[in-house]
Amino acid sequence: MSTLNRLQKRLSRQGIETYYENNTYHFNQNQVEAKVLLPESLPLEEKAVQQLLDLAAVRVPGSDAKVCQARATPDFHPGTTAPVGSVVATTEDLVIPAAIGTDINCGMRLLTTGLSYEEANSQKEALVQQLKNVLLLDQRNVPVTPQSFSALFDEGLAVWLQELPRQGIWQQADFSRMYAELNAVLSTHAVKAHSRYAPEAFFEQREIIRPASLGTVGSGNHFVELQIVDTIFDRHAAYAAGLREGDILIMIHTGSRDVGFYVGQRWSDKAKALWPATEKYPASGLFGLTAEHAREYLLAMGVAARYAWANRIVLTELVRSKWQKVFEQDKSRLLVDLSHNIIFPEQGMNLHRKGATPARAGELALIPGSMGNYSYLVMGKGHSDWLWSCSHGAGRSVRRQEMRSKALKPPENHGLPWQCITLKSERLREEAPSAYKPITPVIQGFRMS
Repeated sequence: MSTLNRLQKRLSRQGIETYYENNTYHFNQNQVEAKVLLPESLPLEEKAVQQLLDLAAVRVPGSDAKVCQARATPDFHPGTTAPVGSVVATTEDLVIPAAIGTDINCGMRLLTTGLSYEEANSQKEALVQQLKNVLLLDQRNVPVTPQSFSALFDEGLAVWLQELPRQGIWQQADFSRMYAELNAVLSTHAVKAHSRYAPEAFFEQREIIRPASLGTVGSGNHFVELQIVDTIFDRHAAYAAGLREGDILIMIHTGSRDVGFYVGQRWSDKAKALWPATEKYPASGLFGLTAEHAREYLLAMGVAARYAWANRIVLTELVRSKWQKVFEQDKSRLLVDLSHNIIFPEQGMNLHRKGATPARAGELALIPGSMGNYSYLVMGKGHSDWLWSCSHGAGRSVRRQEMRSKALKPPENHGLPWQCITLKSERLREEAPSAYKPITPVIQGFRMS
């Protein structure tokens, strides 16, 4: 019996109808439908399927608001409540806070450096030490003011830059470059925010504030990574992006840190508290917000989203300051910054992406592999059936808890100069390449879709 037939039988016992066609799983449970784009060579987990169908079934008693479509990308795997790699479109008057969780606006940015591998490698030891100091040993000086935080949340990134004090990291920063690079930060216009939903500590009566999380990467699979352009598939697109084989790039993957947790947890709790007392709680633990509560949530989410964008900007400037110190030059340039854990109002719906990247037609997107495999800079197709989205990576195949008990083996690095630098040895096990699915089938799946 084939793997698919066995899976169909197991899901059928749970009342889930399944069929597979053109790299796509189709699921139906009690007239609730969902689709997963997944090459047959990659595993499909029952828990993730049920979580996706639970998302597709979210309703709020007394409201006509509903989920319109539920999709998943090839890095699909179970999450705490909602599956990672999911994209859920709802009517404009419905949001599901748990569908994106607390790591709000987790995302990635990619920068060119203007240096080749040979040039960078000649200063590897000095560069590693400088980056370790500022990223891991907390040797950073990132001053902000209550006024700049008010500007960030109420007016946006450009006004935030304008209000920053010219001290610390900002003394040597190239503000004209940072202003210009805001154009490469995708979808900021779609996010509204208000400072009343931000942590009160940001507005204390102090001249300078230094938030503990601003300019930090965080735990889990977040990273700052130096990468090499290994292969170019479309030379015209690469030329337009200013990329050549052998170039060194910088990829940054992080989110809103403690601000995202502050917003996400409060609003998940609020959605549960607002559930009608006469109605049973949904077994899935997924609670929607509608009407005015939905609009308020989006403003609160926007606070965390803008903080995440600011965090990635700060990380970029910290890396640039050390790059300048080591190489006595900094020709770096932002190619793209995009979000993969956020709700965007799009196409007359609210698109909830959890571990899924916008892939609108003609826009750049990033699909990183594991630390021992390749990452891809791709161009979106704007495929409406997949809700204008693609994977945000290969997806985990082994849980972190399980990886901690495994003996660490050297990665299959395909000849790449792979090296992970961390202060916590358990991270080497948790994020080892063997914990992730292979990236090649993921990429091939999108090419065939």
